[in-house]
Amino acid sequence: MPETEVAVVGAGAAGLSLAHRLAARVPGARTPSVVLVEAPPGPLRPPPRTWCFWEAGAGRFDAALRAEWRCLRVRPPRGEPVEGDLGPLRYKMLRSDDFACLVDRDLARSPHVRRLEATVEAVEDVPGGARVYFRGADGRPGVLGARWVFDSRPPGSLPAGRTLLLQHFHGWFVRTDRPRFDPAAVELMDFRTPQPPHGLSFGYVLPLGTREALVEYTEFSPRPLTPGAYEAAVRGYAEDVLRLGSLRVLGTETGVIPMTDAPLPRRVGASVFRIGAAGGATRPATGYTFAGLQRQTRAVADALRRGRPPVPPPAHPARARAMDAVLLRALDSGRVDGPELFARLFARVPTERLLRFLDGRTRLHEDIAVGLRTPVGPMLRTALELPRLPRRPFGRPPVRPGDPMSSETV
Repeated sequence: MPETEVAVVGAGAAGLSLAHRLAARVPGARTPSVVLVEAPPGPLRPPPRTWCFWEAGAGRFDAALRAEWRCLRVRPPRGEPVEGDLGPLRYKMLRSDDFACLVDRDLARSPHVRRLEATVEAVEDVPGGARVYFRGADGRPGVLGARWVFDSRPPGSLPAGRTLLLQHFHGWFVRTDRPRFDPAAVELMDFRTPQPPHGLSFGYVLPLGTREALVEYTEFSPRPLTPGAYEAAVRGYAEDVLRLGSLRVLGTETGVIPMTDAPLPRRVGASVFRIGAAGGATRPATGYTFAGLQRQTRAVADALRRGRPPVPPPAHPARARAMDAVLLRALDSGRVDGPELFARLFARVPTERLLRFLDGRTRLHEDIAVGLRTPVGPMLRTALELPRLPRRPFGRPPVRPGDPMSSETV
């Protein structure tokens, strides 16, 4: 017999979100028992990281927000910046430590969730459920039986796909000696950075006040940079582009997010599922993950409470994933100029509509309207070419267990 109905493997954003949704009793619905398996302190736990997302009105995790904004700014390589009001939406910044504190407080009050600190070594389907083989914090092996297992750990390899780019970034949390930042607006994409030979780069600024901000350098390209190259890129952006002057670096963060049209399986056994980035919650063309995994975990929790098979749904509609495949191929092939494409979209499409589009929340006629603001010829040629391209395996994703899947930027 299972020792628990639900085992959640991994205590990152996806694992904590699912456990949090299952922790509270809902009147008229059943409440499953849950064991949250979290890696012990060490290399399998990612360092603190930043998640960003947008939503309308009050949200589930507003009490843990570090900041929010209603205005975004995009700067083309040359010319005037484009500023957009988000209307009813808010762009929100959430630090993983603050998120974990909020969730931990609620989990501690719940009689339905038990936490287990252990390193998971294998997950096995068995008749009527699954087994989680682990090694405890004391080094002893153990086995946990469960009816359902939800695994949020990074996959061991990426499935076959047509395109793979990496969104990789390095950022500084800085404090300047003088007011240098506009706290009313996020610098979402600043294309005044030197562009790489293959792909694109941009700066990203999340202002936390007039003198404090997260300043990042981001690339979409085939390979990560060396640590020294990241430091030089952020320093160049801060000094040569933003001209911040004297500053103090309070902290850093680095991340690598695979951007691919390879379909990540959400069901890997009769009773075993993947959630979060491991289950396809990352939007392939943008790298944003947090909103997608919230949709997944909400649907899973609802199915469990209703006694239905809790298969995680796709985090993004099929039409959105098809458009992403075209965009990724167009960028990777060099058929479109990335900075020009994104700057044009933000200049010609209302910001609120464009964010709904990037979140897969637009209707067909709105998708067509956005598509007409792109370089139509190159995009159409790419769409026609795509079905003929072979899918190839990419092997292990370039994200180590300790790497943050964080600060999700466009």
